[in-house]
Order: sequence, then structure tokens, then C-alpha cells
Amino acid sequence: MQSYIINFIRHGAIDETLKGKYIGSTDVSLSKKGREGLVTIRETVGYPDPGKLYSSPLLRCTETCGILFPGQPIQTVGAFAECDFGKWEGKSAAELSNDPDFAKWLQNSDTTPPPGGESGKAFAGRICKGFERLIENMSAEGTNEATVVTHGGVIMTLLAVYGLPQAPSYQWRMDNGYGFSVRVNLFLWMRDKVVEVFDTCPRAPQ
Repeated sequence: MQSYIINFIRHGAIDETLKGKYIGSTDVSLSKKGREGLVTIRETVGYPDPGKLYSSPLLRCTETCGILFPGQPIQTVGAFAECDFGKWEGKSAAELSNDPDFAKWLQNSDTTPPPGGESGKAFAGRICKGFERLIENMSAEGTNEATVVTHGGVIMTLLAVYGLPQAPSYQWRMDNGYGFSVRVNLFLWMRDKVVEVFDTCPRAPQ
């Protein structure tokens, strides 16, 4: 049975996240430190051939693609954008500490969206549809390997839903510029909607 490889890579660092701000749909560039960090990983560890390259449409992801895979055509996929935090975009938890809606969201983010933003359930539904469509496209096009440059929240959620071994999302955390490689066996996918997480991406030096 046919199988495919998909490499997930988290974009490089941005200043806003390092300052503890909620940055989802806000379109910000990589920080200087983020760019330098990606170059260091590329030159010292190295990345696999990306195959077909997909990216979140947000700038921090397309810039990451350009640094890691210069000259490679990029297909942006809106479904792989980060969660939209609505009116809380660009604010820190400290700034929102007196907001009663923020307290409700912390108690149950799955069904409680930020004002003007996405609930956890809506976010997961969006990215899962995008991932399933990606696999359908790879099968239809005969693409054996692809790389998706996206956001930490996207990767953690997808692996928590589909990944084997099974693990909660927080166990799939990764540093900027790193991620995981999954193998999609079509028989298992069609039967159980699962993928095998078989390595980090890029592979850690032995």
C-alpha cells in the first residue's frame, strides 16, 4: 500500500511571542534572532529535501520557507494559519488578567472563543480539514513527500488528533525551526485516520 512522508516545521522566532503576547492571525515578520536561528539550524543540522512545499500564508512562515528552502516554490494553505485570538491579538496574559472573558476562555478554550476569534474546537476543525485535504491532494497528484511550514499550535493539534504514538498536544511541543516527520500509510489512513510520527525534523544529530 502506498505511503507518503510529510515533514512539519515550525516557523522561526518572532519578537512578539518572546514577549509573551498572543500572536495568531497577526501577520508579523521573523525577528533578527529568528532569522539567524534558522540559518544556524540549516547550516549545522540541515533539512531534508522538502518535496512539495506548503506553508501557512502568514509572513513568518513564508519567510521561514525562503530561508530554509531558497528558490523552492511555495503553495500557501489558509487552513494552516495559526489560531485567531480576535481582540486579544498582540496582548499578553498580564494585560488581559482583569478581563472576565479571558478567565472564561482559560477555563474552557475549546468551546469559548476570544472576542472576535476562534474557539479551540473551530481551530481544530479548520486545520484538520486542511490536513485531510492535503493527503487527498498528495494521493491524487502522486506526490510522495511534502513539507508543511506552519505554527506550533497547528502542529501540536494535528499530531494530538492523528499521530501515533498517541499523546496530548503539549507533548508535541517543538522549538522554532524544528518539527516532526510523519508517515501516512494509506491503508491505515483510510481505516483509522492515523499517521505514524517517526522522527523529528530536522533529524537531531546522533
